[in-house]
Amino acid sequence: MLTLRKSQDRGYADHGWLKSYHSFSFAGYYDPAHMGWGNLRVINEDRVAPGAGFGRHGHRDMEIISYVLSGELAHQDSMGNVKGIPPGDVQRMSAGTGVMHSEFNHVKDQTTHFLQIWIMPDVTGVAPSYEQKTIPAAEKRGALRLVASPDGAQGSVTIHADARLYAGLFDGDEQADLVLDPARKGYVHLVRGELVVNGQHISAGDAVLLENENLITLRNGSDSEVIVFDLAT
Repeated sequence: MLTLRKSQDRGYADHGWLKSYHSFSFAGYYDPAHMGWGNLRVINEDRVAPGAGFGRHGHRDMEIISYVLSGELAHQDSMGNVKGIPPGDVQRMSAGTGVMHSEFNHVKDQTTHFLQIWIMPDVTGVAPSYEQKTIPAAEKRGALRLVASPDGAQGSVTIHADARLYAGLFDGDEQADLVLDPARKGYVHLVRGELVVNGQHISAGDAVLLENENLITLRNGSDSEVIVFDLAT
């Protein structure tokens, strides 16, 4: 079964310095029909104005992934990490027993555009930890490149969750398939461009939710960037 969620149906918040689309209920946006999908809890598409950002705040028992699309995200946390996250990097923070952090756009003339992703952990109370890896665009071109997994396979960041996250770039004849256990859930979020997912045409910001499916097919991309989740139910 395939369900299409259009970009414009997401929650939206405009705080001036931050413009954010919420795929699932978050902060002031509440929709009981969209509380998450499997163990995927949050996908926020955030645009942070130059010189602005999220001040120091805390998280606990959550796997948090940042996927930067343009600009740069400056990260600082209570574990001592002070990092810049450019496009092409995947950052993972396991909040575990508790972590404080901040995220800012220090670039004076460019908006930072990124996805903030939260996945429910399958174990709680772990020591907080941080990981960041560069995933070259060439490895995502015409393919689904594993970028986050429970075992750090293929150079992905390691998460404490029964989930796998893939990223891909598709244009023209480029295509890919991902085998999916029908007992699990799939989620496809199109970051930019156009794409056909299991026969369904989607545009930037749209998502496809899959259940009782054994294959995810990606075809007919037009300057598309996509992230695909294989999720526990």
